[in-house]
Amino acid sequence: MKNLIILVFAVSSILACTNDKGVSTNANETMEPKPDPFQPETYVKLSHPEWSKNASIYQINTRQFSEEGTFKAAQTQLPRLKELGVDIIWLMPIHAIGKKNRKGSLGSPYSVKDYYSVNPEFGTLQDLKDFVNAAHDQDMYVILDWVANHTAWDNVLVEEHPDWYDRDYKGDFRPTPWWDWSDIIDLDYRKPEVRQYMTEALKYWVEEANIDGYRCDVAGMVPVEFWNNVRKELDAIKPVFMLAEWESRDLHAKAFDMTYAWSWNEAVHKICLGQADVNALYIYYSWNESAFPDNSMRMTFVSNHDKNAWEGTMYEQFGEGLEAAIVLSVVGEGMPLIYNGQEAGNSERLEFFEKDPIQWKDHVIGDLYKKLFALMKSNTALWHAKWGATIVKIPNNNESDVLSFVRQNENDKVFAVFNFSNNSKSVEFKEELYHGTYKEFNAKETVMLNTNTVLELAPWSYKVYIK
Repeated sequence: MKNLIILVFAVSSILACTNDKGVSTNANETMEPKPDPFQPETYVKLSHPEWSKNASIYQINTRQFSEEGTFKAAQTQLPRLKELGVDIIWLMPIHAIGKKNRKGSLGSPYSVKDYYSVNPEFGTLQDLKDFVNAAHDQDMYVILDWVANHTAWDNVLVEEHPDWYDRDYKGDFRPTPWWDWSDIIDLDYRKPEVRQYMTEALKYWVEEANIDGYRCDVAGMVPVEFWNNVRKELDAIKPVFMLAEWESRDLHAKAFDMTYAWSWNEAVHKICLGQADVNALYIYYSWNESAFPDNSMRMTFVSNHDKNAWEGTMYEQFGEGLEAAIVLSVVGEGMPLIYNGQEAGNSERLEFFEKDPIQWKDHVIGDLYKKLFALMKSNTALWHAKWGATIVKIPNNNESDVLSFVRQNENDKVFAVFNFSNNSKSVEFKEELYHGTYKEFNAKETVMLNTNTVLELAPWSYKVYIK
């Protein structure tokens, strides 16, 4: 009976603490609010380094950057790069290169023999550290090119851990499927041991050489959850900057600050060669604004090591539209890249598997980049990610040939117009967002733009107005 009384009392107490829908009403109980399934969430969870907000990026192909092809020789050019306006230096892979199935006499830097090594062709570990320290002394940052997807055939892991590699249907090591990358074989990221090893190797260079992040080769071929964890572990050492050689929104959430704008490059290339009109850029900017998350960065470029070696020089790729393409890469949304030699007007396809030093000289393209980088750093509307302003299209009367847009925030404003055609254009504009008093880029005089404005643009010319 005593037990029955206790049971009845307990049941009564439970009923007293619930309402008619069975929900607890105990005043002492803290109810966890249910998340609102319709409330928007911030997609980008990582924090970009503050110093990346108005940065430019410069790619060094160490082998071709100097006659010596060394870190020490490259270090002597750091003051020049600083004066040019460079902030982030991306060193192509610095590791020892495999010999088995090597392409050419020197091989590809993307065929890594040992992730903990320094290629003796470039110098020593201390030389690398000296380069990084010298860059830091000039308020520049250094990221290393990292090849996580595959290794050389004679990488140290092949003998130590052959089970860490992907296999073809015959059970043999295999290069990345469908590509002609015969000098490399793929790792198997289904193995936790592979992920742990690669993560520790990535951490090593941040801790040992004090580098500031990575450019990650074919990043989308490696599982995104691997990169998400890598970013967390690297940021625990120091704030890093991560660039993915890929074009995908999911990489922006927790892993990468920036992805390649391959499709931007392709659109401008086709426009400049007469294979498309400006609608190709409308598609890119629409996609970039609508499908890619807020507070993400894209890297815009007219050349890089792949483009230069395999598809053509910047002159071959953009013809008469080259200067306009360079300007758009800086004043449009995106962090602009220079591939070494562009600023010297390099007109050669640099050899990839052999020594082929850049012929350095002063050039108008270098002067153009220097002026554009100075504008980008001083004008907050042209900054990146959350710090900058979104492109807003300004309708005009020649929209198949002329791109016109405004980028503005509470502090700054830029109105830009590009004639991407072989013909002169008289351009009139609609709407009023572009109205105002400006100074033109590369000019001192002040101009007033309003409803009556008509701009006369020569073929492949541009106007950039700064308010």
